Amino acid sequence: MPLRTTEPSLFADVPQPADTWITAHCDGGARGNPGPAGYGAVITGPNGELLAQLSEFLGFRTNNYAEYSGLLAVLDYALQHNHPRLRVISDSELMVKQIQGKYKVNSPDLKPLWQEAKSRIARLKGFEISHALRHKNKDADRLANEAMDRGMNRPQTPGQPTPFPLKATPYPKKSEVPPNPDAPGTMLRGFARDGVIHILGNHTLPDGVFVKIIRE
Repeated sequence: MPLRTTEPSLFADVPQPADTWITAHCDGGARGNPGPAGYGAVITGPNGELLAQLSEFLGFRTNNYAEYSGLLAVLDYALQHNHPRLRVISDSELMVKQIQGKYKVNSPDLKPLWQEAKSRIARLKGFEISHALRHKNKDADRLANEAMDRGMNRPQTPGQPTPFPLKATPYPKKSEVPPNPDAPGTMLRGFARDGVIHILGNHTLPDGVFVKIIRE
């Protein structure tokens, strides 16, 4: 079960004027890509005051999946807390340009997340997203790494608050039915290491089949 933590400040529930903007720095990552993944986000108000910190372990996912999960989380926060105008800053150039419409979304794993993000954005009165280098997104990066540490049962950084579980944002889920590797057109997931393709999920490919590799 994904673990999501949120640490609102004392200002989190203070009503904001309808024309003010909040800002969210979000980040996501996976160790191994795919591997243990998580996202982190820091949300601040119009005067720079801390509104919330979000952090969630996502299980075995890709970097890009984790980046989109962070975006969905901050969109959910803005909608749930009646903040109609949101600026998002991310160090994922791919995700930013896909949301801006500059890049196409070809990955079948990312397309449902992109569609859900666009649906949530449409419910806001104002939305902006921009790309920043990682060193300008360090707090969100730290929270994402803390989420991965929790998922891998690593100890928390000394001095950091102990996270507590909340209901996770409902992201689109994959089918529970295991894929049949013998069926034509079946999509299996895997990763490359040292020039060798490793198939996930304890699946094996029959001899003589042709495969098409789609990079996530």
